[in-house]
Amino acid sequence: MTEQEKQAYEKKIAILGRLTEISTSLNSNLKLKPLLGLIMEAAAEMADAEAASVLLWDTKTNELRFASTTTTNNNQSIIGSSVPLEGSIAGTVLRENRVVIVEDAEHDPRHYAKVDKDFEFRTRSILGVPMHSKSRIIGVLEAINKRNLPWSQDDVTYLSTLASQAAVAIESAQLVAALRQANEELSHLDKLKSDFISIASHELRTPLGVILGYASFIQDAEDPEVRAHASKVVSSAMQLRRIIEDLTNLRFIDQSSAEMNFEEVPLASFLKEIAQEAFALAEAKRHRFLYNAPDDNVHVRIDRIRMGMAITNILNNAVRFTPDAGRIILSVEIRGPEVWISVNDNGVGLEPAQLEKIFERFYQVEDHMTRRQGGMGIGLSIAKALVEAHGGRIWATSPGLNLGTTFTLALPLAQ
Repeated sequence: MTEQEKQAYEKKIAILGRLTEISTSLNSNLKLKPLLGLIMEAAAEMADAEAASVLLWDTKTNELRFASTTTTNNNQSIIGSSVPLEGSIAGTVLRENRVVIVEDAEHDPRHYAKVDKDFEFRTRSILGVPMHSKSRIIGVLEAINKRNLPWSQDDVTYLSTLASQAAVAIESAQLVAALRQANEELSHLDKLKSDFISIASHELRTPLGVILGYASFIQDAEDPEVRAHASKVVSSAMQLRRIIEDLTNLRFIDQSSAEMNFEEVPLASFLKEIAQEAFALAEAKRHRFLYNAPDDNVHVRIDRIRMGMAITNILNNAVRFTPDAGRIILSVEIRGPEVWISVNDNGVGLEPAQLEKIFERFYQVEDHMTRRQGGMGIGLSIAKALVEAHGGRIWATSPGLNLGTTFTLALPLAQ
């Protein structure tokens, strides 16, 4: 083996090693800009060329556009510039889906000289190869101005291999970028939804308050028929108010602990406040409401408002699904490092298959066409989200239909 052959052999080994390194780098990089920069550097190095460019096919305009290039010191200005498919060397590569070698670009009729003129560059020779991803051509990789002509078969092989690797990496990076943008748009839409619900709920409260005020006033009328009609208005308005409250509380379904204001709270006094509110609702349905209070020295670390909402939702659920003149018990038990808060009723009960489903968003135990109870089916979902954000758990047990239900919250005791 001559010294020249030995050098050529060593060069091939070095380039193949470089291709392996580049393949690893391309597969681990999902950001398009640095990815293109890496491709440009490798293409120019392997082909011993002064510069390199990647042009991606814009299927909407049916043009090639510069995605990255090293052909000018002011390369940012060329990015996005278009090259026609007809009347350009890169266009020929794409249209005919083949390698194109040009050793005298200035006298080649296919050369698109406008790019050279616009960006003050002189293109003397070009090696262009198509870029394929999943049997689909997505663009062209060019090496420009080989330092020592002619272009060799090795140049074609190396650049074609690099183009195949680069095409897959570029398409992956574009998919990741599109996914990131879609996520941002979804976040924006989610915020718009939350803002709309908040504004709509606020705007509905004012006229609803007026309706309730006048209907309550008319309930005191002497005419029994007028009082009966007014009672129906009040009942319907109260149901509408519950729906508005459900809409307002939708935002708590995805509540996280980072959004809460934790404080150490004596459990007995905290539950007493909640029980008083629930007692008023239970009294309206002639329920017997029992509260077994814990010792005064039992403390939990909670967000008062959020945990109050969770327990209130469970109590309201018990009141609604227990027939008139039923029984509801709120009790507390210490279990090791936890406190278990239970709400037991002798209401409609649950089938085994429903014990997990009732915590799903918008799940209704009754058929939506025939159900007797109102609401949107999110109270228990909100309760579950809030309890879990406190580092706790919630579950339901029931002996069966018409045999009542017990909801249990397990919360860590304050250290």
